[in-house]
Amino acid sequence: MLINSVKKALKEGKVQLGTSYGQLRSPEVGRILAAAGFHWAFIDAEHGGFGIETIQDICRTANLTGLAPIVRVADLQYHLVARALDCNAQGIIFPRIESAELLAQAVSWCKFPPVGVRGFGMTAMQVDYEPASVSEVSTHVNENTLVVLQIETKRAVEARDEILSVPGIDALMVGPVDLSISLGCPGDFMNPKMIDAMEKIRDTCVAKGIAPGTQTRNLQLAKFWKDNGMKFLGCSSEWAMMMERGKEITAALSA
Repeated sequence: MLINSVKKALKEGKVQLGTSYGQLRSPEVGRILAAAGFHWAFIDAEHGGFGIETIQDICRTANLTGLAPIVRVADLQYHLVARALDCNAQGIIFPRIESAELLAQAVSWCKFPPVGVRGFGMTAMQVDYEPASVSEVSTHVNENTLVVLQIETKRAVEARDEILSVPGIDALMVGPVDLSISLGCPGDFMNPKMIDAMEKIRDTCVAKGIAPGTQTRNLQLAKFWKDNGMKFLGCSSEWAMMMERGKEITAALSA
């Protein structure tokens, strides 16, 4: 059965590089990202237009190529979480977290009993057709499912100690755009208020044994936060990288 190499590496303190994957519906994109050297991509079911069939196709292809697919669900609802995991997502990202109580409930949806309350719907296809008992599958999947939360508001920053005390969290990914809006500096990602808030989040994560991380919109920001201790590090998106490289090519050939 599949080992979650991203979860393993984060536990070892290694930086894991990812990106947003939310607009181009072809599963081939996952193969390209893996070949480019990305460790993970978050399948954006919050802001992207993917249906469950597309999520399933992307996850299965990504898993075959060594890219860990992590689904960002649209909301904290059991069926969104369970179906994404049944599509072979290697992890879940919970957006807009402000309540430790709601987060604890959501984390329980990611794990089979006795750890959580996820209903068992695994088939041979989801465990690479390996012969295994229900107990063996449950234990393995529980150990290899990555649970990630997002802090995206000033209120969540202030409540970070309580939020990050919820058991079962592996990593955090700051949502910088919404956080900058909440802090009164929309889109100003190097604003002192943003840096201060993100450093506080990072330090609390480290103190609680959670891998700190963030999504970034460009290489400069990604390098800055890599140098400043972020381990679960996302940069750009599948469509933005194509746009940026395309602009470079056309500009060079038009000069």
